[in-house]
Amino acid sequence: MHFVCIYRFSTVSVVLKRQLQASRLLFTMVDSQYFLPNDIGISALDCTEAFRLLSPREKLYAHYLSRSAWYGGLAVLLQTSPESASIFVLLQRLFRKQPAAQLESMATAAGLSPEEYQAFLVYAAGLYANMGNYKSFGDTKFIPNLPKEKLKALVWQSQAFQDSPSEMEALWDSCSTLLFSLEDQQKQLGLGDKGVTTYFSGNCCLEDAELAQKFLDSKNLSAYNTRLFKNKSEEGKASYEVRLASAVQKGEMDGEGESRCGRYDFEDCVFMVSRGDYAYLMKKVSENLEKAKNHAANENQKRMLEEYAQSFTFGSIEAHKEGSRFWIKDKGPIVESYIGFIESYRDPFGSRGEFEGFVAVVNKAMSERFAKLVSSAEVLLPELPWPKDFEKDRFLLPDFTSLDVLTFAGSGIPAGINIPNYDDIRQSEGFKNVSLGNVLAVAYATQKDKLTFLDEEDKDMYIKWKGPSFEVQVGLHELLGHGSGKLFVQDEKGNFNFEQDNVRNPETGEQITTWYKGNETWDSKFSTISCSYEECRAECVGLYLCLNKHVLSIFGHEDEDAKEVVYINWLNMVRAGLLGLEFFTPESKSWRQAHMQARFVILRVLLEAGEGLVNLKESTGKDGRPDALITLDRSKVHTVGKAAIERFLCKLQVIKSTADVEGGRALYEGYSAVSDTGSHNFLRLRETVLLRKEARKMFVQANTRVKGHVELVEYEGSAAGLIRSFTERFADDAEEVEAHLLELNKRDAPCCGRSLKSV
Repeated sequence: MHFVCIYRFSTVSVVLKRQLQASRLLFTMVDSQYFLPNDIGISALDCTEAFRLLSPREKLYAHYLSRSAWYGGLAVLLQTSPESASIFVLLQRLFRKQPAAQLESMATAAGLSPEEYQAFLVYAAGLYANMGNYKSFGDTKFIPNLPKEKLKALVWQSQAFQDSPSEMEALWDSCSTLLFSLEDQQKQLGLGDKGVTTYFSGNCCLEDAELAQKFLDSKNLSAYNTRLFKNKSEEGKASYEVRLASAVQKGEMDGEGESRCGRYDFEDCVFMVSRGDYAYLMKKVSENLEKAKNHAANENQKRMLEEYAQSFTFGSIEAHKEGSRFWIKDKGPIVESYIGFIESYRDPFGSRGEFEGFVAVVNKAMSERFAKLVSSAEVLLPELPWPKDFEKDRFLLPDFTSLDVLTFAGSGIPAGINIPNYDDIRQSEGFKNVSLGNVLAVAYATQKDKLTFLDEEDKDMYIKWKGPSFEVQVGLHELLGHGSGKLFVQDEKGNFNFEQDNVRNPETGEQITTWYKGNETWDSKFSTISCSYEECRAECVGLYLCLNKHVLSIFGHEDEDAKEVVYINWLNMVRAGLLGLEFFTPESKSWRQAHMQARFVILRVLLEAGEGLVNLKESTGKDGRPDALITLDRSKVHTVGKAAIERFLCKLQVIKSTADVEGGRALYEGYSAVSDTGSHNFLRLRETVLLRKEARKMFVQANTRVKGHVELVEYEGSAAGLIRSFTERFADDAEEVEAHLLELNKRDAPCCGRSLKSV
């Protein structure tokens, strides 16, 4: 439980006193998982040297790509919650008028203690870092760790309020209730009564999502850049709007008919496909991509940017796929980037992509190691535990580079990426892998006193080898995890990409009876489990292949060092499985984070293997509170552990290849179950994990600006630094951007089940 705040009253009115007492009582009852702690880790992403080494042309290319990414990243506010965009604008107006240091005197005058003002800064930094008021890693809502009335008093004291009192009051009124609300449905993202989502209107449920997917499949339309809104019935028929993200808002354009805008009757329902979602933001994205094109290094980059601009202008996923093809062909660029509606983790149905865009500079030394791993891929792939018929006919050697991030716009920054996510391109044309080196350097540094659930003898070794072992895991996970495995497909002409009469299921020995048909994809077939299932498969590949001595030597690990890397990689995985319980919601029996669900599943598999491989025991800590200890028998990793992962990984791949949705759900949901029965009381362990959890770090990113030449503007690694980076990020057109964000938010309001007051 959170500590009780202490207030001093002097000339405060009786009414205000009662309000504050009520707020204080509420705060004693709120679970700390809905606050960001004042001592949360905040680090600056260092890209100074990488940026310095760029040529003037490369710096301009990186600058305009970054501008495009940052404008597009604002769409995530509208993809997260009904109130996120309004809160963002409120914060921008406060801090544009007064930087954090100046606003502090206003906070003191408003009655905030130093701790409460720091809590407000941390909340603001969290909203910027997550691009919304729900954690990007875990999808849990977070609220300011101070009473609502005190935050209101600060807003009223601010210069922004003094300059525009009616606008600031209207803005506060439009978002303050939801800003602090922790009603059960609003505690996490989810569909229907399971949580909050803006990928669907508030009146949509799982059945609506499934129907919409059938409709999209029938029209060969991707869900990646869409949202679904359920409207009033038309002539007794359910009516839906599928809204495409595009700068253009109305009508078909010459040469761009594949978006299929218009009205359709489908299964006794009406579907209207329209354009114009996030229109202003998509226009800014496209404009800056056109500017970047003038500084492109080669023809592939130019064509790539042309297709991306076409995609964001007209809402065409086909154009984005074409741009991705040119991106794959752009081998070894100095400035690497990708942009679009990419990952579907936060869509409750698992089909719609969240906007993200990154710009990064190649780290040549580290990239050499990944290049060696790529060159070994064709030797390593046959080592995976499934028959050759279940592997791609030809492994298309991808780029695999280590990058120092300059810009990563979206809800969070990963450690590694394997893209594009389009199945047809990945299967037949290839993909790229990137490891984000400067993210890894700061994200996974651990202090010994904050290491939970490990034996004291393991802690020093864990701190020493976690970074190197995670580097190996990321490389294998991205390249040979996401990059491996074949999908069995029957195309629209009836042709199969496998020998239907000869291929046998290695689990049963029987002929293959299920496969993907026509426009079906992995995401559309496996929907709600697709993201986590695939992350689990990739993590298992990493665990399995890190046992290979050749892999370890590629990363410079030999003999005893290699053994330590393997041990810590496996130990880190089972510990992560335990930590994953934080991201399970017992009330809805749902998981809020794909990777952590995957790691919990792996923990279950390794516990099930028995023979003392993994031991998990509940205990009492030195502080007298509940604790737990997880240990791994290193002598059994290569025997018991390898055999268990081998069996499980083969099952995962066979199910994925054969589009066996029923079997996949039974297997994966079975291992994902969290209960208080069986050999381990995971529900009770979840409470222990929550009691001892450490908040995820936030990152401060630099800005670029053109003043004759491109300058890199860096900020301190603090809440104030993170806030300042965002207020300066849109300094040139702040009022225009904020006005359009509010207008876009207002347009969404009727669909989100609430009204938005004029601001």
